[in-house]
Amino acid sequence: MKDWYCKMIDVDVLIVGGGIIGCSAARELSKFNLNVVLMEKETDICSGQSKANTAIIHGGYDAKPGTLKARYNVRGNRMFGRLCKELDVPLRWNTSLVLAFSEKDVPQLEALRQQGIRNGVTGLSIIGRDEINRREPHVSKKTVAALLSKQSGILSPFKFTIANAENAAENGVVFHRNAEVFGIKREESKWIVKSTIGTFRAKAVLNCAGVYTDTFNNQVSAVRYEILPRRGQYYLLDKKYAKQFHASIFQLPTHMGKGTVISPTVDGTVLVGPTAEDIMNRDDTRTTVEGLKKVFSSGKKIWEELPLQDAIKSFAGVRAHCNQNDFILGEAPDAPFFFNALGVESPGLTAAPAIALDLARQVSERLHATCKMDFQPFHHSIPTFEGMREKQKRRICTEHPGDEVIVCQCEGVTRWEIREAIRRPVGARTIDGIKRRVRAGMGSCQARLCAIQINEILEEELTSTFAHTALKFK
Repeated sequence: MKDWYCKMIDVDVLIVGGGIIGCSAARELSKFNLNVVLMEKETDICSGQSKANTAIIHGGYDAKPGTLKARYNVRGNRMFGRLCKELDVPLRWNTSLVLAFSEKDVPQLEALRQQGIRNGVTGLSIIGRDEINRREPHVSKKTVAALLSKQSGILSPFKFTIANAENAAENGVVFHRNAEVFGIKREESKWIVKSTIGTFRAKAVLNCAGVYTDTFNNQVSAVRYEILPRRGQYYLLDKKYAKQFHASIFQLPTHMGKGTVISPTVDGTVLVGPTAEDIMNRDDTRTTVEGLKKVFSSGKKIWEELPLQDAIKSFAGVRAHCNQNDFILGEAPDAPFFFNALGVESPGLTAAPAIALDLARQVSERLHATCKMDFQPFHHSIPTFEGMREKQKRRICTEHPGDEVIVCQCEGVTRWEIREAIRRPVGARTIDGIKRRVRAGMGSCQARLCAIQINEILEEELTSTFAHTALKFK
């Protein structure tokens, strides 16, 4: 039997999971004098539910008052303005509308407004048909009223997650990918964490493993939870419809979630979905004919001329719905120094900054950690070649001849941008990783024309990187 203990690695904090919660918490913990390691089982960060959601910053009117979902939604919403400036992530406060298609539904809009007010949400109002037409002329003519939320926005969940990870790495956090954790146990006041890359001994563990958070919690605590995987399927429409809608448009929510939304994205596409399907397999991100039919049928209630023929992609994500119907956050009552971010489903994206802030505070206080004096909060995203000043373009052409060549014709992404995505801290290792960082392959052809070139650059860069690493440690 392999002796895992011969490769024991001591750390202060070990984070399990590289989604938006894990990466945001990593950045918050990097503000302290702590040795922090993040473990992600996939080839790249942002590979679970963080990559497959509506990309909306929710206003906070939908969550039940008094729940952690409500509290962290409202707090997180208020943090995005500052964070997106620090992390150089595009953010648009585009508002949202919840539509009522008959007069009998209007009281439900008022109930949502009152619920939002109890949650501490501002900027909520009921608007009539004339105001709806002025704001969103393409919504269904059957709409009679809508709840307007002025504190709703959109951003790229990929770029926000990756920016948090890169900034955390710049401030000392170590990221391990292709590093699956399969066992956690308490031993001599430390947590022994077994993984596919070796065994770690941690003072504290932060459980941010998405749909597998219950698995790790139930290994160490008698207070057991169950994650019920809930799949959502989506369509993504071409950029030709970028100006069709300004706001994110919802139908009235149900017990299964917020319902179908039609929303613009910060990248110029239009998102339609999701479904809400309880499934058995936590990793089942397949789309189905039946599910996509539901997306189309439900979407047409909002946009009667919904142009399915211009969908450039369909995809699905699996949400971590907890049997407690709320977030489970903080230190497990019978497992000291084991901290949960369990059952973080919608509004998880919105709540992430506030959840990360509180978890980092709890962990640092328990470990009596001191603040770093040299924490660097500012991060610079990869600039587009097209958006550069001429002086910058000339420098790249001189220093890196040929890197100004456009590889992705749909999105106008150059070889230089792709190389930057690979060379960054926590850089891309796959074509999907390139897509999420610089949008190469995200356009209407979905990488059919550029995948070979992207793969060649990946092979060239990664071969060079691994060769350099081998020489360095020889």
